[in-house]
Amino acid sequence: MQSLKQRIEHAKEIVADADALLICAGAGMGVDSGLPDFRGNEGFWKAYPPIKELGLSFSEMANPRWFEENPKLAWAFYGHRLGLYTRTTPHAGFGMLLELARKKNDNYFIFTSNVDGQFQKAGFSETKIYEIHGSIHRFQCARADDHGIWHAEDVEVDEKRFEALTLPTCQRCGSVARPNILMFSDWGWDASRTQIQESAYEAWLAKNKNKKIAVIEIGAGVAIPSVRLQGERLASIMPRAKLIRINPRDYQLDPRLGVSLELGGLEGIQKIT
Repeated sequence: MQSLKQRIEHAKEIVADADALLICAGAGMGVDSGLPDFRGNEGFWKAYPPIKELGLSFSEMANPRWFEENPKLAWAFYGHRLGLYTRTTPHAGFGMLLELARKKNDNYFIFTSNVDGQFQKAGFSETKIYEIHGSIHRFQCARADDHGIWHAEDVEVDEKRFEALTLPTCQRCGSVARPNILMFSDWGWDASRTQIQESAYEAWLAKNKNKKIAVIEIGAGVAIPSVRLQGERLASIMPRAKLIRINPRDYQLDPRLGVSLELGGLEGIQKIT
């Protein structure tokens, strides 16, 4: 196996030689900005001690049933996250990737499972981002999936009692609203916005199918492997696509698909750009 230094050089060659750039980002992308990645129950509970007291895992908490059963608890969780993501400044790696994308004549796309809106905040085009799980910066009705999607509003949260002091409501029917995010056991998610993003992404892939694509995957975990599988699939079926996997823990990769770097997101981006 090549040394880390050799693999970094290989990754730099892939980036320099590429005609197009696909950035695939998981929760680990936000860690260097100070955002939690909810890795395991302990990591989740460290970020949200009141939920530990309730004995709820992330998958149990990230469930639409709470908007019906206990909307103040549901919006304490999502309202706090909305405020956190709104206040957070994207780390320097976002700017480095944006500069790299501009050097490729803006021939890029973002494929991300993150709902935090950090790529938009960093200056990436709204029309070149595919948020596969939706966005916390958009709301929808919690009782109907055809009442539209609208921009989020601030939610005031009492962090000591861990309950929302304000509850967003549907603009059409007045029912409790929810984030336009795909949750666990979720049959009421309005996917219309994400489907538009998906169509734009598929069109971009078709346009670049014969070009050299550097797929830079950052902080994508194995528990929900949607982002990892996307990069691997493209590197398998597109003859000129190469995958660069940046991950401090789950960095394993078939060398036929590209190169893996056991580094954190920001450090990995710094090394290859």
